[in-house]
Amino acid sequence: MAITAEAVKQLRERTGAGMMECKKALVEVGGDLDAAAELMRKQGLAKADKKAARVAAEGIIVIERAANGLSAAIAEINCETDFVAREQEFRQFGAEVAQLALEHRLAAPEAILGLKLRSGEAVDERRRALITKIGENINVRRIGYISAPTALGAYVHTGDRVGALVALKGGNEVLARELAMHVAWFNPPYATAAQVPAEQVTKEREILAEQARNEGKPPEIVAKMIEGRLRKYLNEITLLGQAFVKDQDVSVEKLLKNAGADVVGYVRFEVGAGIERKQGDFAAEVMATVKGATTAKH
Repeated sequence: MAITAEAVKQLRERTGAGMMECKKALVEVGGDLDAAAELMRKQGLAKADKKAARVAAEGIIVIERAANGLSAAIAEINCETDFVAREQEFRQFGAEVAQLALEHRLAAPEAILGLKLRSGEAVDERRRALITKIGENINVRRIGYISAPTALGAYVHTGDRVGALVALKGGNEVLARELAMHVAWFNPPYATAAQVPAEQVTKEREILAEQARNEGKPPEIVAKMIEGRLRKYLNEITLLGQAFVKDQDVSVEKLLKNAGADVVGYVRFEVGAGIERKQGDFAAEVMATVKGATTAKH
């Protein structure tokens, strides 16, 4: 049977797929629009599953705040290339995921996948549909939620690749945002020295002791050197011990004390952090596709 241009147009609007894919689906089901849409959805899910093994280490960090300003959610949404990370539809998906995390106070990505977006689709359904449409693997890698008794600061660095939330008791929103900026820049693994695991401190002390002994100093000097260097090490890896990003002469601990404030929690996400990237995989795939298309013409 003949497939009309209007039917192809309607199917494209429903699925977001290409014209030829829509026409092919309509031909296969005899022109039934609903059946064609269902067929394309099933085919799309299969394609999405095939892409699941591909490394997705690019993407965006999205933050959504509650109306009262005292709670917020942060999400890392991954794709394969920075080109897709700039696409409006991908970014809108990220914003809706973060909004759901805020509404449901969620901090685990697996808990959000079955929830419904405003469109009525489940998060995971929308994710897989985007994979089919865009052609890249897409993941909801991390989400976080935080609330504050007094002030909450949010900061997303230019390019949306790093974001942070800081919750304060005392202080104000200006201080909280500046501390969120600090956390985004300096990435402190721990808030205080007391939170650093004992085995990590012991290992570092052993390394520093060996270094100090190799410098040929007297034992009493070696002991002082070890303690001094250990304090410096702990300051570098703790939020309160670090020098404040906007004033290196003031520690974050002193800044908080002067403001009568305490940090009650913070979250920091960086796009792709900890993901093992397979260099050149995507580029090689593109080149292979181009080469195949060129060969086919000759």
